[in-house]
Amino acid sequence: MKLYETGFLLAPNLTDDESEKIIQQMAEVVAQKNGRMTKIDRWGKRKTAYSIGKFGEASYVFFHYEGTVDIPHELQRRFKQMDTVLRYLTLNKDVRENVRKKRKADAEARKRARGPAEESGEQAAAEAGARDVREEK
Repeated sequence: MKLYETGFLLAPNLTDDESEKIIQQMAEVVAQKNGRMTKIDRWGKRKTAYSIGKFGEASYVFFHYEGTVDIPHELQRRFKQMDTVLRYLTLNKDVRENVRKKRKADAEARKRARGPAEESGEQAAAEAGARDVREEK
């Protein structure tokens, strides 16, 4: 099963009950297609970067789920049929670790492996270089 994230914008003129009903209908699509909903993020009403139709703000909702490729296709089909959904986007999430976090962890491991004696020598050299620069001014 693949990981997906689907974000969609709901029209701001909907009541909270209507918005919740649409969110539940879309969440049921994931369950009907044998997917597993990981998380539902409701950001609420926020200003959009640009006007969409006549609206300058929208209710933001994000689904994080696991499933087959049928689920995003079915969600897309239903979003197209609804006038209250202003925009939508589905991303196929990568299960690999975040590269930046991995590099940071590797750098910290190398730093610990060098030991405190080398680090203090490097700090002393950096401080001496900073003093030299100040004396030149």
